[in-house]
Amino acid sequence: MKLYFSNTTTIITTKLILILIGFMSYCFINRNNIQFWGRRILILAIYGLVVCCFAAARDGLDITIQNAVEGTSIAGGIFEIVSIPTIVGCIGAGIIIISSIIALFIKSQNVKEVLFFIMCAGIILKIITVEIARIIM
Repeated sequence: MKLYFSNTTTIITTKLILILIGFMSYCFINRNNIQFWGRRILILAIYGLVVCCFAAARDGLDITIQNAVEGTSIAGGIFEIVSIPTIVGCIGAGIIIISSIIALFIKSQNVKEVLFFIMCAGIILKIITVEIARIIM
């Protein structure tokens, strides 16, 4: 429980992740009734970015990057700059960004629906990888 409720940042990040999973689940369950997927893609992209920023702050990724760039003696975050969670996080972010950009130019709601769920897969990949790595560490 300390991993998820030890301070303000971890509590907010945990709640944001649960809300994000709830939104993706709601869209999956009600996918037959949703007519406009572009709005959901926009919400997912923006809210997902907010959650990602909170998770990065929670895990000290900013400190790790600062340490790698400046070579300071500051103790880094919980993950190394080159580690499975950071690499998978970058791959997931790439999937989300590319899907979001493609969605801007596509008119078909069916294709936008597919892109939405591709984005969901990228987000779920990131969440699972980082949370498992946090538990193991």
